[in-house]
Amino acid sequence: MFLKLTTTCLILDLAWASIAEAQEHDADELAKQLANPVAALISVPFQLNYDAYESNGEKWLLNVQPVIPMSLTDKWNVISRTIIPLVDQNNVVNDNSQSGLGDTIQSFFFSPKAPTASGWIVGLGPALILPTATDDLLGQEQWALGPTAVALKQTESGWTMERS
Repeated sequence: MFLKLTTTCLILDLAWASIAEAQEHDADELAKQLANPVAALISVPFQLNYDAYESNGEKWLLNVQPVIPMSLTDKWNVISRTIIPLVDQNNVVNDNSQSGLGDTIQSFFFSPKAPTASGWIVGLGPALILPTATDDLLGQEQWALGPTAVALKQTESGWTMERS
């Protein structure tokens, strides 16, 4: 009886350890994907910025940045990245305050699904600025179109080096 109980406990312990190791591996892989702006992972990151000005002005900017990857072929993805700025600024322009939506930036990155032989991940494509500002002082009141690019490398030690 004691041998059966010990064997059962040992088998359960080994199974539990392998499940924990798999979950740790999954968490590491998810962390790498979250650090990669062109990963095949839907995400909605938020970026909060604060600026203080010499004239006692201040500006809060919350960027909502949904990222949606789409598979084009078995070797290529297109990644849609939208930046929706929510702005609150006080005493920045003419001692007035403005709050609302800024101009939206829409980028599309065409990226291979696999890194290069040296481990680099690249993405190239167009970027479009949409005049969506709810106040004249929160945007440029014009359309814009230009190129966008990203290049990054993820190391074995968990670092992500990026240029965009």
